[in-house]
Amino acid sequence: MNNTQFDMVAKTFQGLEDVLRDELIALGAQNVETGNRMVSFTGDNEMLYRANFCLRTALRILKPIVKFTAKNTDDLYDIVRDIEWEQYLSPEKTFAIDSTVYSDSFTHSKFVTYRVKDGIVDHFTDNCGKRPSIRVSGADVMLNVHIAGERVTISLDSSGEPLNQRGWRVDSTTAPINEVLAAGIILKTGWRGECDFVDPMCGSGTFLIEAALIAQNIYPGIYRKSFAFERWDDYDADLFASIASDDSTERGFDHRIYGGDISPEAITVARRNIRAANLDAVISLVCKPFDEWTEPPADGILVTNPPYGERLRPESMEELFSGIGTTLKRHFAGYHAWIIGYRDEDLQCIGLKPSVKFPILNGALECSLREYVLFSGSYNDFREEGGSVRNDGFNRDFRPKVRHLSDGEWDAEASRFGDRKPRRDRDNRRGDFRRDDRKREFRRDNDRDDRRRDFRRDDRRDEGKREFRKDDRKRDFKRDDRPREFKRDDRRRDFCRDDRRDEGKREFRKDDRKRDFKRDDRPREFKRADRRDGGKPREYRAKPATIVPDKEPKISADFAVSIDRVDGKIMRSRRTWMKKQSAEDTPADNADK
Repeated sequence: MNNTQFDMVAKTFQGLEDVLRDELIALGAQNVETGNRMVSFTGDNEMLYRANFCLRTALRILKPIVKFTAKNTDDLYDIVRDIEWEQYLSPEKTFAIDSTVYSDSFTHSKFVTYRVKDGIVDHFTDNCGKRPSIRVSGADVMLNVHIAGERVTISLDSSGEPLNQRGWRVDSTTAPINEVLAAGIILKTGWRGECDFVDPMCGSGTFLIEAALIAQNIYPGIYRKSFAFERWDDYDADLFASIASDDSTERGFDHRIYGGDISPEAITVARRNIRAANLDAVISLVCKPFDEWTEPPADGILVTNPPYGERLRPESMEELFSGIGTTLKRHFAGYHAWIIGYRDEDLQCIGLKPSVKFPILNGALECSLREYVLFSGSYNDFREEGGSVRNDGFNRDFRPKVRHLSDGEWDAEASRFGDRKPRRDRDNRRGDFRRDDRKREFRRDNDRDDRRRDFRRDDRRDEGKREFRKDDRKRDFKRDDRPREFKRDDRRRDFCRDDRRDEGKREFRKDDRKRDFKRDDRPREFKRADRRDGGKPREYRAKPATIVPDKEPKISADFAVSIDRVDGKIMRSRRTWMKKQSAEDTPADNADK
């Protein structure tokens, strides 16, 4: 068995860091430190297996393999390509990469994933002539890339699928709560199976099953089919089998867990999941609304997740939460009720003063976990009997104090994984072009003192360059014979203003071709000669504007064609048919026709 100690990181939800820390300490982890949505610790392979199998509030268990600093994606690619990936991969295996980025230098997590993939593939191509394949799901080796600023950490993901996927869920309702979040909320309440547990809005039964596992101290990994570390080269099957088969930590449960829901479909789903988890002996289900819970078990705890109005939308959120408050006050005296809500205005409808307000993230929703201490009679009588509505033992630090490592501390920590600075001296085209033979010889070799410095500061700069700027060649070229003759004398002036510009160009624009086409023969004869200048066409244009009577709107019946002769030309027009033509006009019109 390999007893080598190494660093590990357990990922979790915001607000559950303290619970995860306590779990790791109970397992025997060393150097446990709380971070933002994570807890770091050290241990060996046995601790790695136990963390995946036993932890209830962890999402993933990561094993860092390299830490370094990179300013851009090119540095990232260079360092990744230099890593000895043969320790973790082979060309015959598949791998997948998951990236998390919080940086101004690295703005796109998918592009980071592509660059890391390119570095790994190019490493195997250069050294083995083969490359491993990419597999989105079910890969042999899963990598996690975390970038904060310019600090990069690449880790092996020992879990594979997230640890919230226990394995007991065979069906789900519309909006099931995450298993890790449900277990973390129960553990934050302080309940460990000392009394009855009630969830009157159980949905698919997540709170019920996680509470039963906590009460009997059954590890959630017992339902998992596999973990990612089982496909590693150093996997110890016998060691993991001994951990998975050990049931010495399990305990009995003398109380009961009760669940209910108003939806028959939800009760059916919950019953299927409970049977898959083999927890029928300790969980009871009933289909009824919350206001019918008039006889709950005595001295218990209530934890529930009512609808938020986002995916599940009851008819009235105000009536729902008002009814919850009424039922709690009337029938649940002696209970500690923990309710998750999304909107403050909904939680205020409960009408009770909470002893705990704790912010928590349910997916992307910023929710609030609130505790209500329920008692019968007046508040003064409750206080005289020694009761209190405060929960001083609850940990309200939802944002743990994280010490930010300085650059020196980070470099010291990264040095434990080896010197991982970007190097450009590899035998490839890109590295050779950037900093190898050509460019580095010109900048830093022996020729720098002889060639480059002589060129910049000695003969050419001090003598030759000054002579070129102010003496014969440059001054003569700018102001003397050639430029002045070209700009202002014979060639340029003759070309710009003499023959072509002043004479030929003007003639071309206004005389024969262009002027004749625009204003002379064709356009002017058609537009102005006959119609506009003649006068008669104007009278002819005004005649068709006669208004047609409303009584006779049809054109065929209301209009007739008249023919006039204007300057020897036959002009046709439509005239309104107002009355019968006289006998005098008829012969003239027929004659024109």
